[in-house]
Amino acid sequence: MKWKWMALLCMLLLLAACGAETVEEFHYTDHRGEQLSNEDLEGTPWLATFVFTNCETVCPPMTFNMADLQKDLESNGLSDYKIVAFSVDPNEDTPEKMQEYLSHYPISDESKWHLLTGYSQDEIAEFATENFKSLVKNDPNSDQVIHGTSFYLVDQKGEVVGNYDGFEQVPTEKIIKDMQELSQ
Repeated sequence: MKWKWMALLCMLLLLAACGAETVEEFHYTDHRGEQLSNEDLEGTPWLATFVFTNCETVCPPMTFNMADLQKDLESNGLSDYKIVAFSVDPNEDTPEKMQEYLSHYPISDESKWHLLTGYSQDEIAEFATENFKSLVKNDPNSDQVIHGTSFYLVDQKGEVVGNYDGFEQVPTEKIIKDMQELSQ
């Protein structure tokens, strides 16, 4: 069993090491039941991540980390950004479930957040791999979904320009610096 997890970790690291991508066109539904597309995000830098509401491991700390990061962005005078979290369990994550999930976190400005659903499991797996070099895979032994734990910085043109640890050691100062550079 350990070798399977090691192989999965190696694949995640390999995918993360690949170059920057421009996020392909998408039109998904957010936690408010509103449509969001990559065109809606043009001209605004955004932070992306992958989570799901039934997650028993990494998603709760990642969401807390993103909420803390948002507070730090605001305290550093950054206000022109969005936070986009793609559900990796879209069959279960309805807009209502995602709204409830988000309500459990200390979000300082919920208007900046978009938790997305409205696609199939296969679509989000392909989307994550092609656009963020991130793995999304159902765990065959549980109701959990295996996925990466990165936060991604996407610039105003829709290009992924940063990949950061979103789980254990979030490089908050580096993310703030990179976002400030995009805002100049």
